[in-house]
Amino acid sequence: MASRIFPVVLAGGSGTRFWPLSRARRPKQLLALDGRRPLVVETVARLSGLCPPGNISVACGKVHAAAIRRLLPSVARKNVLVEPAARNTAPCVGWAALRVRKIDPAGVLLVLPSDHHVGDAPGFRRALRRAAELAAGGALATIGIRPTRPETGYGYLALGEPIRDWAFAVEAFVEKPDAARAAAFQEGGRHLWNGGIFAFRADVILAEIARQLPALARVLERIDPAVGTPGEAAAVRRFFPRAPAVSLDYGIMEGAAKVAVVPADVGWSDLGSFAALPEVRKTDGAGNVALGEAVLVGSRDCVVLAGGRPVAVVGMERVVVVDAGDAVLVVLRDRCQDVRAVVESLRRRGLEKVL
Repeated sequence: MASRIFPVVLAGGSGTRFWPLSRARRPKQLLALDGRRPLVVETVARLSGLCPPGNISVACGKVHAAAIRRLLPSVARKNVLVEPAARNTAPCVGWAALRVRKIDPAGVLLVLPSDHHVGDAPGFRRALRRAAELAAGGALATIGIRPTRPETGYGYLALGEPIRDWAFAVEAFVEKPDAARAAAFQEGGRHLWNGGIFAFRADVILAEIARQLPALARVLERIDPAVGTPGEAAAVRRFFPRAPAVSLDYGIMEGAAKVAVVPADVGWSDLGSFAALPEVRKTDGAGNVALGEAVLVGSRDCVVLAGGRPVAVVGMERVVVVDAGDAVLVVLRDRCQDVRAVVESLRRRGLEKVL
């Protein structure tokens, strides 16, 4: 099976919720938010042993291609899929599936975000292998994360009937719930977080695209003859921008008839904002994350990231302070999702130099 697994790491996001650390040319996936290496490097490293290194592809935008190639020298240059325009995840996955189909029509794509944290890498690989096994049999498979709290910021997967000792049919994809529903989901044990990790055969996903996203299928048909030839990059530049902008979740998975899920408990976090850093970084006795020359006095459950100068926080609770040298962010931990609104405000004011 290993030779038939083709991971596709999606590294095209902008990560605006991590401003001012993240910038247009240094998005979230290029940051070492969990304290080790850049998230995209950690993502690729977790794939070790699943397949030959030459099977791994990384998709990104033009502005980040050079950084991706520099950070990931083990990924073949031809396997850095540079999207000429941002079109969400379904078009990129379709392009990757065309490439895999040329090699092995029954090859299994593993689609993974590049900007998540996983504490248990061996357990994660076991889950990926199980998802690949389901996909090899024709299913569209996903990995569902066992909830550790009543989270309202994630989508969920409702479990159907068991199809293996370690896998279930997906009864439904559930949008982000309110607090009461999230608590019921966690207590009931029949819902998993949707981590956006998928597995399917190249021929199966292309057939689903043809069925559910015919406009995208028509674009892929124009690119397909050039795949694997010297003209592939030119064909992608010409036709890819015509693809509809649609996510794999919404455009394909939610409307598919045969979706299976492998439950996993692997220390996963999507690192959706600064508020998630205490999940993956060392905290002090008061629950604070303090990096650099950060000084906290009488403060609890804060995140303070100091750049090249001391930053002092006194008598605060559940506050995030980030000093990036040329910009400073102060936000309540419960409002970290609103940082993207700051980015939009700065853009409207013409302050692109700090974006």
